[in-house]
Amino acid sequence: MADTQILAEKKPSGPIGRWLTMLWADKLAFFAALFLLIVLLCALFGPFLLEAIATKQNLRGRNAPPFDITRGMLYVLGADALGRPLLARVIVAAQNTILVAAAAVLASSVVGTALGLVAGYSRSSAAQWIMRLGDVIMSFPSLLLAVIVLYMLEPSVTNIVLVLAITRIPIYLRTTRAEVLEVRERMFVQAAKVMGASYWRIVFHHILPVIFPTLVTIATLDFAFVMLAESSLSFLGIGIQAPEITWGLMVAQGRPYLTNAWWLSFWPGLAIILTTLSLNLLSNWLRIALDPTQRWRLEMRGRKNG
Repeated sequence: MADTQILAEKKPSGPIGRWLTMLWADKLAFFAALFLLIVLLCALFGPFLLEAIATKQNLRGRNAPPFDITRGMLYVLGADALGRPLLARVIVAAQNTILVAAAAVLASSVVGTALGLVAGYSRSSAAQWIMRLGDVIMSFPSLLLAVIVLYMLEPSVTNIVLVLAITRIPIYLRTTRAEVLEVRERMFVQAAKVMGASYWRIVFHHILPVIFPTLVTIATLDFAFVMLAESSLSFLGIGIQAPEITWGLMVAQGRPYLTNAWWLSFWPGLAIILTTLSLNLLSNWLRIALDPTQRWRLEMRGRKNG
């Protein structure tokens, strides 16, 4: 009886408390989520607070070394070839990097999921045409296709988002279709059919909630891939152009100075690495936390740590 009371006292109140307990149970995922929260705050408020400082040139401080705060705390990571503080530029550049990746992932996931639901549940010829479209897109390497298209078109934010979104649609299309083909044969879907539920109600109220956790996990991983793809395109010079700032563009701008000013490329490159690593760690936690058959592991570990 006493053990039951102790467990009841340790049980978190509300869904937010339960999710925080599960997150705290995986320390790597917890610190990854904390780092991603910091990146998100930088992306939201960084340009508003530091954009003027990040673009102000100071030729007397060209390639200033890091960890020298005589010019101010914003110069703790050093300065670039025009004397602009790298810390401010890394913070401001987070907005464009995150915005492009988020827009591409959102567009590709919505379109790919919608097409996958139709291809998986419908038995018409349209389902076959949708799958052939996905096969055509997947037949081209995604990064190579993006390079070719952006080389022919103007390298703007809209074109980058559009190209990256199109190349990622087959990931969600094929995953959604595979999940729908399995879920549509379950008893609760068959019962909904017998009770006269409409096509759209079965798809959106019975099938989509079941496959949604899988799509969230894939989107988290895909966010890291798209962010790396955008950084690669900016590094090659066909991504976002100056005077806009992204982490990949900062790495490219520091490439000529690697021998005598390594910090110009190191800090934005480190931001890319840490953000990608955090997304991978968080996606691994989401895979367990969103699975009802494995969630109890995190819940038990979280109560024990708490």
